[in-house]
Amino acid sequence: MPRLNLYCLPYSGASAMVYSRWRRGLPDWLEVRPVELPGRGVRLGEPLQTDMHALARQLAGELAPRLEQPYALFGHSLGALLAFEIAHALRERGCPAPLALFASGTAAPTRREDYQDYAQPKSDEELVAELRELQGTPEEVLANEELMSLTLPILRADFLMCGRYQYRPRPRLELPLHVLGGKEDKSSMAQLLAWQEETATGFSLDMLAGGHFFIHEHESKVLRILKANLEVGWRRHLRHARGGDAGLSRVGA
Repeated sequence: MPRLNLYCLPYSGASAMVYSRWRRGLPDWLEVRPVELPGRGVRLGEPLQTDMHALARQLAGELAPRLEQPYALFGHSLGALLAFEIAHALRERGCPAPLALFASGTAAPTRREDYQDYAQPKSDEELVAELRELQGTPEEVLANEELMSLTLPILRADFLMCGRYQYRPRPRLELPLHVLGGKEDKSSMAQLLAWQEETATGFSLDMLAGGHFFIHEHESKVLRILKANLEVGWRRHLRHARGGDAGLSRVGA
């Protein structure tokens, strides 16, 4: 049975494991493929990266040999910006375009004014305060010195990558761009809507209850949005690949 690969990019300080639960909530035709970033998880021995464009080119090179099957990109926060840059890097390589790009929980590439204070390294105390404000890390974890000694260097590098990001004007992506936002998150509606400037094909915006980590607070709804948007493109792909409607009945729950 053919499958659509969903490559998922993690948020600041996180590893690919944050998406491991998603496999249980999505249909068989949609394969979750978490992308691990250097310096964490199975890539712990690799140096951390603070250059968004360099990392996007590196990851695009790693993904390129696997793109014979149709795919989509998803990223939350840092991961959304990184997924966007990977889509551009893949296009520059002449790779097949993703069926869709999902940008979750962050302002559009042209509206990064709220992230300028991330351009300088933050102290451990500032990083912990930021984690506490985002309300995605339990207090017992914040109080665990051993865990924090592993997490804070990763978070510091990821914040620098966000703060030092420089937008590069390029032709719009020829793919549907779906944005998800939290109603209590800091990104404004104008900052989220500005993502539509990056696509020449189609755009949608879904606002969910919750703060920055709405993807965990409302996981089932996020997965329903992903499935609903990808099913359209997946059906179209199967029609084109099989020269008709054969196999469409397989796309379902």
